[in-house]
Amino acid sequence: MIMKGCWHFFKKWAFVFFCSQLIYIIILRWVMPPITITQAVDFFSYGLKRDYVTWNNISDNVKLAVLASEDQGFLNHYGIDWTSLEKSMLPNTKRKSKKMSWGGGASTISQQTAKNVFLWQGSGVLKYIRKMAEFIYTPLMELFWSKKRILEVYLNVIEMGKGVFGIEAAAQLYFKKSARNLSREEAAKIVACFPNPKKFSVVKPTSRRVAWRYPQILNQMRRIEDDPKLQSFLK
Repeated sequence: MIMKGCWHFFKKWAFVFFCSQLIYIIILRWVMPPITITQAVDFFSYGLKRDYVTWNNISDNVKLAVLASEDQGFLNHYGIDWTSLEKSMLPNTKRKSKKMSWGGGASTISQQTAKNVFLWQGSGVLKYIRKMAEFIYTPLMELFWSKKRILEVYLNVIEMGKGVFGIEAAAQLYFKKSARNLSREEAAKIVACFPNPKKFSVVKPTSRRVAWRYPQILNQMRRIEDDPKLQSFLK
């Protein structure tokens, strides 16, 4: 009887939680997140710099740089790139290791948006729990949000420095200008720091990683910018 009661209690509150999250996802189709878990955690260590802006107030250079660097298949998948995910889980033969990797290249912009808006950062066991949760939030976002809305929210909530969230706050802090006025090179430098924005410097890209990466992003931007589907999306 105790087990049956516990199971009934769990199902009830699981249903309530799911419904509340579904409503929240639908609301965020029009409203920016009031705060995220990552923002709340960073607030106590670094403060919080953010300034949400609309799609039309973000330079196309930024949108292009993010798509070129983070997810070139963004317009063609439904939130999860199963091909990249499958490749990322293959054994790393170069290290002669049988360990599976959830590494870079597998997470789409939609998954990263789900993580940054609804979930948490970190590694270890919590990372695998978060990954499973992403498979719930991501399809729901793709269902209720447009692709433009997903990218718009992503560019407003992703961490871009210590306590710095969103492209407008990053543009003002690093280049003293609005996000809609960022040049191609400035956009590429910001995006090059995404893997570890607390470690890599945007305005002083002295690390080998950033100095090597942002010219690559510029080249990738040139390769994809003439795609008619992409041009229509950016309008």
